[in-house]
Amino acid sequence: MTRTFTERVQTSAAAGWYTIIIAAVWMTLAWFAYLGLQHARPAWLLVLWGGGTTWDQVHWLMLIFMAVFKMILFILVMVTIWLTIWGRKLKKLGDS
Repeated sequence: MTRTFTERVQTSAAAGWYTIIIAAVWMTLAWFAYLGLQHARPAWLLVLWGGGTTWDQVHWLMLIFMAVFKMILFILVMVTIWLTIWGRKLKKLGDS
């Protein structure tokens, strides 16, 4: 393999890890914000969601959103692990 391709794979793996870290921090902050809003239950939030929205609907939609986001994050972790392993194997093949 060419050295440039190996460097690109390793750079892609590094970018994937940074993306995972940013997404995990964002997801954690969003979850804490949701918990704070769920505890306070401000009336303006239901107005923003639209007329006739209940707190049960807000709770259910937030749980679905977080579950889907976690599934996407899991797929991203698997792809990044694969890129990392592949980049290391390419580097070994290029060194020998």
